[in-house]
Amino acid sequence: MNPEISALTPESLWSNFSKLNEVPRASKKEKRVIQFMLDFGNALGLKTIKDHIGNVIITKPATEGMENRQTVVLQSHLDMVHQKNSDTEFNFDKEGIKMIIDGDWVKAEGTTLGADNGIGVATIMALLESTDIAHPPLEALFTIDEETGMTGALELKGGLLTGTIMLNLDTEDDNELTIGCAGGTDITAVGKYELNPVPKEFKSYKIDITGLSGGHSGMEIHLGKGNANKLMNRLLLTISKKTKLSISTINGGGLRNAIPRESFSVVNLSGNELEKLNKVLAELEVIFKAEYVTTDPDLEISIREVKTSEFCMDQNFAFKLMRSIYASPNGIYRMSPDIKGLVQTSNNLARVLVRNGEYEILCLTRSSVETEKIDLANSLTACFELLDATVTLSGDYPGWQPKPEAAIIKLMRDIYVSKFNEEPHVNACHAGLECGILGTNYPDMDMISFGPNIRGAHSPDEKVQISSVQKYWSYLLETLEKIPVA
Repeated sequence: MNPEISALTPESLWSNFSKLNEVPRASKKEKRVIQFMLDFGNALGLKTIKDHIGNVIITKPATEGMENRQTVVLQSHLDMVHQKNSDTEFNFDKEGIKMIIDGDWVKAEGTTLGADNGIGVATIMALLESTDIAHPPLEALFTIDEETGMTGALELKGGLLTGTIMLNLDTEDDNELTIGCAGGTDITAVGKYELNPVPKEFKSYKIDITGLSGGHSGMEIHLGKGNANKLMNRLLLTISKKTKLSISTINGGGLRNAIPRESFSVVNLSGNELEKLNKVLAELEVIFKAEYVTTDPDLEISIREVKTSEFCMDQNFAFKLMRSIYASPNGIYRMSPDIKGLVQTSNNLARVLVRNGEYEILCLTRSSVETEKIDLANSLTACFELLDATVTLSGDYPGWQPKPEAAIIKLMRDIYVSKFNEEPHVNACHAGLECGILGTNYPDMDMISFGPNIRGAHSPDEKVQISSVQKYWSYLLETLEKIPVA
């Protein structure tokens, strides 16, 4: 446990966050963190169960005098996004997150921090173990696999929870009350291609695009950040028009819900064209840096000679691949005509992997309008089918329809204004929150999402603001104290 982090205020929250960050908890690898939560609940003597899929529910009775209040469900997800910088040596399966304090922020050394949604989990843990905080009856719901499929929320059965109010602790701006969100679907395009031998007189060069900001493909898609996969494809297509280049491999991006920060390719060409290649790369670097100077100031393009490749892509396949990726939508597809500033529909071209005669392209399409989500997914499917790919849609989850008239929204708005002397932003977000899914089996439960300031989620730049956590904590405690009678 990190003693410097654990000593921050509120100590109970930060201490639990520090303990939680010692437990590896990648999506779909939550076995250890599930057991961690079961041990935690049982050690407190609270009713603790694990459902059939791995969600953990811990129930705590109301404090004295609050037994007649409405039962509140406190909900956060156990898994975190595992991302690291390419030059960071770190084993997510074995090591705890290495946290540091940087001014008013807590961040990690070259990896994601896990504040998304570890701060929410630690908050609930602090409430469950408290002996001096007034609260109504509580049901703590810790879901699994939120980041790569919403599996825990999708599999949660009706009847396990009795609460009438859900507080989801997975929003990343402390002045926002989120009351709706986008749905999403995963798009996977796979296929095979012919390999050709690389001519003996050719040499191989590795081209890297690095230094992009990355980030959350829902919450930050509107910022116009560079997508390493799109930039690499643009680079390769430009080079292929000016040299007799062949391509051996492309390896860009990673998780579907992270804006790609890096892409790497291996290309082959005759030695007498190297000068031309370097010139084109230098020109493109100037162009890319000018286009992304605001969002991605550390963008870099580099090239170095590597061991000569044996094989490269068939030229016909490479031609179709680059044009399919070029044509595939990325970023904002449509803004909401009804809610100012809300991204309605988007796509993240998250992963491009092409090597050894096989390729895989991964996207995550989001929309708060179900029919528009389907339409964009169909557009991407058509784009990749022109490449002769096999395209599958999976991991579909619904959006969360706002209920602005709900009593909990009015209560939390009034508390916010009273405490902080300003209006909160009551809005919907473009990220995928579990509330919409959970609401399918608990349609009468009123839900709201909020949290402290978290920046750079899903990237190694992730950080959480210490003063904001204090603000959020005091806001939550007053909300629990004022939950109305059932």
